[in-house]
Amino acid sequence: MSLLDLLISPAYAQAAGQPAPGGLFGGGLTGLLFPIILIAIMYFLMIRPQMKRAKEHRAMLEKLAKGDEVITNGGIAGTVSDIGDNFITIEIADNVRVRVQKGAVGNVLPKGTLKAS
Repeated sequence: MSLLDLLISPAYAQAAGQPAPGGLFGGGLTGLLFPIILIAIMYFLMIRPQMKRAKEHRAMLEKLAKGDEVITNGGIAGTVSDIGDNFITIEIADNVRVRVQKGAVGNVLPKGTLKAS
């Protein structure tokens, strides 16, 4: 026995114990429970709301008609003067027309909004 043994107690190895069966991250089906719950949470918090917004945007574009007042994603406000399959023509001032893609329309404004401003 040395002086160091008096100050620090020696550590001895113990026999290996039995691993705990199952558990939250254990083997079997319970090991798959955490990733499945994580994927479900991501679906309901991220993927589903994005799909809902895309569906509402498509419905808004299908209802678009001549004379509607719109704002594009770039911030251009005007009145729809012509509608094609992929593009629409927006009149932003008297005899000033701009062609933009349908998908670039961000919002449809209530009638008379542009005249009031």
